[in-house]
Amino acid sequence: MRLPFLLFLCVSLFLTSCGASKKKVINKKNPGVVIIEPEPIKLPSVNQDKIIDRLARKNPSLNEITLNYIRRYAPIAVKKMYEFKIPASITLAQGILESGRGISELALKSNNHFGIKCHTGWEGERVYHDDDESGECFRKYIYPETSYNDHSLFLTQRRRYAFLFDYNVMDYKSWAYGLQKAGYATDRKYPAKLLKIIDDFNLHEFDKIKEEEYLDQIKEINDGKSFENPVLIEKISKNHYDVKKGDTLYSISRAYNITVNLLKKLNDLADNTISIGQRLLVK
Repeated sequence: MRLPFLLFLCVSLFLTSCGASKKKVINKKNPGVVIIEPEPIKLPSVNQDKIIDRLARKNPSLNEITLNYIRRYAPIAVKKMYEFKIPASITLAQGILESGRGISELALKSNNHFGIKCHTGWEGERVYHDDDESGECFRKYIYPETSYNDHSLFLTQRRRYAFLFDYNVMDYKSWAYGLQKAGYATDRKYPAKLLKIIDDFNLHEFDKIKEEEYLDQIKEINDGKSFENPVLIEKISKNHYDVKKGDTLYSISRAYNITVNLLKKLNDLADNTISIGQRLLVK
C-alpha cells in the first residue's frame, strides 16, 4: 500500500510542477493589460446641488444615499457624456444600480461601480467576488473616476453596442432598452429599473448641460491644464527601456513621446531618480 501511494505522490508533484512551469512561461510571454490611472482633476458643478435640493423638498422620502451618490458622481457622468456620447443619465443610473448606490462590497473594496470583470489578458489590480459564479475576477481601480472611464470604453469598443450611438444623447429611453437588446444585462427588468431611477431622481436634467460651457469651466478651475484620461497599457517586452549612462526621465520621455509624469506613473517612481540598468515601462 505504501509503494503505490509514494508513486502517486511523485506523479502528482511532477504534474503540478509542469503546470506551474507552463503558467509561468505564459505569464512571461504575455504579462497582460493594466490601467495607468492619473489623479482625477477638479470638475465644476453640473447644478447637482440645486437638482438634489429641489428633489428632496418635493419628495422627502427619496433615498439619501442615492442623493449623495448623484451629488458626488454627476459631474463625472457629464464629463464622460461629452467624451464618449453616452447620456449622463444612463451612466449615472447604471452606476447607482450596479454599485448598490456606491455601497456594494465591490464598489467599496475596488472602486468598481459597473461590475467590470477582468476578461482575458487582464493582469492589473483585481478582486474576487461572487456574481454569476463563485469567486469571479473583477477589475480593481485606484479611483472611482477610472471605473467610469472604463465603463465608457466598454460600451464604445464593443461592436454589439455600436447601434446605441445612433440614438440622440438626450434619448435615454432608447439607450435603456438598447442596452438590454445588446445583451448588457440578463435581467429582463433592467431597462425599467434604469428608467425608474432616471425618472425618480430627474437624472435626465444632466443630459442638458451645455458641452462647450462645461468643458471651458473644467479648464478654468484647473488653471487651463488639459486632463489625462486613464491609459490602457499592454505590458510586453518591446514596451520596456533599459536606462543607460546619461539618461534622464526627461530624455527618455522625449524619445518615447510621453510625459515625465506618465513615465513616473507607469513605473511607480516617487521622484525623478533612475539608475543605470533600471528597466522602465515606456508604453
